[in-house]
Amino acid sequence: MTQTPAFDPARVLRLAERTLEIEAQALRELMARQGGHFVHAVQAMLQCRGRVIVMGMGKSGHVGRKIAATLASTGTPAFFVHPAEASHGDLGMLTAADLVLAISNSGESEELAVLLPALLRLGVVLVAMTGRPASTLAQHAHWVLSCAVEQEACPLNLAPTASTTAQMALGDALAVALLDARGFREEDFARSHPGGSLGRRLLMHVRDLMRSGEALPAVPPQASLDELLRAMTGKGLGFAAVVDDAARPLGIFTDGDLRRLIERGVELRGLRAEQVMHRQPRTVREDALAVTAAEVMEQHRVTSVLVVDEAGRLVGALNSNDLMRAKVI
Repeated sequence: MTQTPAFDPARVLRLAERTLEIEAQALRELMARQGGHFVHAVQAMLQCRGRVIVMGMGKSGHVGRKIAATLASTGTPAFFVHPAEASHGDLGMLTAADLVLAISNSGESEELAVLLPALLRLGVVLVAMTGRPASTLAQHAHWVLSCAVEQEACPLNLAPTASTTAQMALGDALAVALLDARGFREEDFARSHPGGSLGRRLLMHVRDLMRSGEALPAVPPQASLDELLRAMTGKGLGFAAVVDDAARPLGIFTDGDLRRLIERGVELRGLRAEQVMHRQPRTVREDALAVTAAEVMEQHRVTSVLVVDEAGRLVGALNSNDLMRAKVI
């Protein structure tokens, strides 16, 4: 039985440094090898009327799943098909309009090789990502992307390490080139990530979060301070809007305003809403993005904004707690 060597922290760091240096060097060399075939592969993916089908076995398969996910999330319809399952029926997922991105460092993966005649009969465009441009896979491909590396980072030069890093980086390069060529924007990314923070920031509108109807505290300018306070406390927003006969906001009164009046010793009896309100309150349109409301609050150092429609009429209210609950901020 092999004896486990003593743990050596210095050796651990040396190996980590060596691994990162080998993989960084592999990426530098990878960049220098990309040329016409990379451009043609990107063009073929842009022109593809179907989906990009990514295939790979073993570690290349794991990388392929990530590449397919990255492509799909950046505007290129794509999914992963396991080569072994493809030869037992899953090949039926492919159509002649699709493009296959086959990944194999050796280019001799038996599971992929078995599929090559069927793929050619189907008429799909085949792009090979391989470390051996003279391999069986490369010879059958329309375009070949070289992911060759001088050596693996593994001390035994056996475990796929630098080679899988090269594959991953080359897949990212394809995705970035494609999203740029498609004019893919933040809004497009958000639509494919509705559950993420970016999706919430770019897809959620003020109307989706605002308090409206019976939940909206609003009084006319002639309302007494008592009526103003009842509206404010009854709705639980910490403020109330003051509106004219056309429902246009004239001002706002907050908990903080009340505290300041009390601290100044102001006689509260007989005061009307128009006498204590802050004029020209901060407003946002109901069709604005929720993140816009957050920016208004931050810019003006307020915790609440009034929501108006296109005619400037009060239709809702929003505070920072609403934005935090929705994870917009």
